[in-house]
Amino acid sequence: MWDFELGRAIGLMARTAPFIALRLAIYLGITLAYVVATGGGGGIGYMIGSTGDAEAAANGAFWGASTGFALVSGVLYFAREYLLYMVKAGHIAVLVPLLDNQPIPEGRNQITHATAVVRERFVESSVLFGVDQLIKGILKAFNATVLTVSAILPIPALQNVMKFVTAVINMSLTYVDEVILAYNIRTQQENPWAGARDGVVLYAQNYKNLLKNAVWLTVFVWFLTLLVFIIVFAPVAALVALFPGVAGFWTFAIAAVTAYALKAALIDPIAMTCLMQAYFKATEGQAPRQDWADKLNSVSGKFKQLGDKAMAFTKNRFTPAAAATPAANP
Repeated sequence: MWDFELGRAIGLMARTAPFIALRLAIYLGITLAYVVATGGGGGIGYMIGSTGDAEAAANGAFWGASTGFALVSGVLYFAREYLLYMVKAGHIAVLVPLLDNQPIPEGRNQITHATAVVRERFVESSVLFGVDQLIKGILKAFNATVLTVSAILPIPALQNVMKFVTAVINMSLTYVDEVILAYNIRTQQENPWAGARDGVVLYAQNYKNLLKNAVWLTVFVWFLTLLVFIIVFAPVAALVALFPGVAGFWTFAIAAVTAYALKAALIDPIAMTCLMQAYFKATEGQAPRQDWADKLNSVSGKFKQLGDKAMAFTKNRFTPAAAATPAANP
């Protein structure tokens, strides 16, 4: 049914415990920031609104909590590049050699090793973030083209079911783009744009099998996330109740943020590792085929952009110094 070993993926989480601890610290820290900003903002709004009637106090609490929640969300939006660079890509950098039964270098802890590998491959976070965003755009365009209602579920009456399937497929792209980053690191290409291009082509060549695995994993992940939400709801409700005027909707919102944080810290890396296994297995011994590259070019402008960046990188890297610098007049 699928092409990965869940037990091995969980075992690799134990072997990369420093990164699991880092993920927990960061994502639970984000959750705490949401609790403090939302609860504190709601409390301030409640006190300001309490100078009027009960309705004014409730409105003040709501808008204060909304302001706090939006403030943290805005900070996270600008921090997402750093999170990808230091947390996700770093974890991938230590998982790739372990999947190939290769130890990480002796005398260096995992986080130091991962940081060095990521910097060597992508130089700076903006390069990795740019590669990742292009991969996501290409995958979305490609899947939208090849996955039609008739191809997956040729029953016109079940349009709502098909919409759900499409939503699940789009969510699964989170793991697919990370797996292509893993391929980029595994192949050790000097050109990160060319490595990503090859990784996308290999995905396209094997998309039916890989997408099947990605969809199963996505359903499994969100089922576990729902269970986590149910478990954390009561303690979150007790915590939110400490802040005056903040309850109801905000209890639900903070519980959802907490469940999502635990998903990102503990569940996502397992799913990512499982899909890495499936991807490496499916593409083993394959070379990117030009016919699939042509197909991707025809359905996604971002794929052409990725190719242009790969060519520009090569040109800039290997331009002779004599050609790059005008010769001095004799």
